[in-house]
This record gives sequence, structure tokens and C-alpha cells, in this order.
Amino acid sequence: MVQPTPREESYHTPVMLDETVSWLANAADGWIVDGTFGGGGHSRGLLAAYDHVSILGLDRDPDAVSGAFDDERLTVVSANYRDVRSILGQPPYPATVDGILLDLGVSSHQLDVANRGFSFHASGPLDMRMGPDAQRSAAELVNVETEDALARILRDYGEERFARRIAQAIVANRPFEDTADLASCVAEAVPAPARRAGHPARRSFQAIRIAVNDELGGLEEFMADGPECLAVGGRLLVMAYHSLEDRIVKRSLAKRVEACTCPPDLPICVCGANPKFKLMTRKPIKPSDSEIERNPRARSAVMRVVERVAE
Repeated sequence: MVQPTPREESYHTPVMLDETVSWLANAADGWIVDGTFGGGGHSRGLLAAYDHVSILGLDRDPDAVSGAFDDERLTVVSANYRDVRSILGQPPYPATVDGILLDLGVSSHQLDVANRGFSFHASGPLDMRMGPDAQRSAAELVNVETEDALARILRDYGEERFARRIAQAIVANRPFEDTADLASCVAEAVPAPARRAGHPARRSFQAIRIAVNDELGGLEEFMADGPECLAVGGRLLVMAYHSLEDRIVKRSLAKRVEACTCPPDLPICVCGANPKFKLMTRKPIKPSDSEIERNPRARSAVMRVVERVAE
């Protein structure tokens, strides 16, 4: 088992590290893009396992880029993984790679550092920007958007059943500049019986974070053309942490492995199309019970893997 360093554990314990290393064994002598570098735990594990691998790490968070470890086989640049296709092919990077890894969502470092504004547990500036490419902070969003827009964000990105009530409370009590104040407002808007199932602001903070960082838009954009950056035999591995992310990944991969373009009413395929991708995981891979015990934040993770089989 590959062990993360103390820095990596404090930043973000890499989830399903051994599974990641195993599924990307096909890239042992090639290039891998770690599109969500974070604390570098997955990249370090891959470098430790494979002597001849080269890794291009991408992260939109300046903290992740500035804290990257030194290894001659590793390059880390400040970039959003949604832009991977425009980065590859620029020297010294190849146009296609043998592996792409995405570990979606927010890192433990971002959650635990109060001044980043992600946490509903601590007081801090209401920011939530993962990087400077985010166009506005969480404060700018909640203090400007209409009640209808806020309700839609909370419903669509947080799957919050009390979205309208919470949006009304936010509008009535704004402006907000502090995470604790917003979390308190949200909690008071949620009916008392519903407050017993975890922190009542969790879904709202998730929704606001996703909206601030355009996380689902970025994932949609990547899934539309990112897999085309794989060489034949290359694999894409994606870890998602909630149903919104996983739904995008699942549907996109399903379309790629089903190449037939015939009308659905035809009894047999006549288009002669051949799929360019093969789904390697018919069912999503989940962390073991022992990993969840060591790292409770891994509980909701699901991993999907696809391999490119043709040009």
C-alpha cells in the first residue's frame, strides 16, 4: 500500500490510492495528467509505483501549485482541468496521454482552512473560490442574486428540498460576508425536524460552492472533449463525490461506449460504427470499509474508468 506523506494527509488524503495506481498501470511508461493535483497524493503514489511515468499536474488552486513536491518526472501548472485539450500538445507535453485522473470536489485543505470560506463549521470570509479563474466570490453571489436564482442554485446544485425557504431567508438577511453568519441563517430557515440529519447548511454550502466555481460546467466541458486526449490504450479515471457529478460522468461515458448512431426503431445496427472507448467498470468502484474508517470523507466516493480502444 502506498502511504501519503504528512503534508498530503493534511491537504487531502488521497482517496482509493491503491485502486488508482492499479487502474493506471497501463501508463507506467507514459504520460498521465493529474487534472486535480491538490496535495499531490495520487501523483506521488503513481510516481512511487512506476519508475518511468511522467505526470502533468493541473490545479486551479494556487496553494496546491505552490506546495507541489519536487520530482523531475512531475510538472505542476496552474490551470483548470477543463482546459486540458488546449494545454496538451504544447511543448514539452504530448498531444495525447496514457492516463487522465480526476478527483472531483473540494479538498480537505480547502474545507479546513477557514479563510478560504468553504466551511460552514468555522467563521471566515465568504469566499469559496477554488482559484483566481472563478469570476466572483460566494459573498458576491449570495448578496446579488435574486431569490429565484438563489432558490434554483440551492435546488439544482445542492438538491436542497427547502431551497425556496432558504433563499427567502438569505435575501431577507443579507448582506453576508462571513461563513458563520450565512450558515446560521440557513440553519434557522430549515424546519427543526430536518436539522437532525447532519448540518442543515451542508447542502446549501455545496450548492453555492459549485455555482461559484462552475464545477458542473467545467466537468461537462471536460467530458465533452477531454477523453479525446487519450492515446489508444489510455485510460480516464474519475472519482466523484455526489450524484450531480457522477451523473454527468456516467452519462458521458455511456454515450462514448455506445457508438451506434442508428435510429432506435431499427431492429439491427446498420451504421457499422465501432466504439472508440470501452467501459472498464460496469459498476462504480467504492472505497473499502477499512479506508472509510481511516478517512470518513472517502465515504461518498465512486470511481469510474474508461479505456480508449480505437482512434
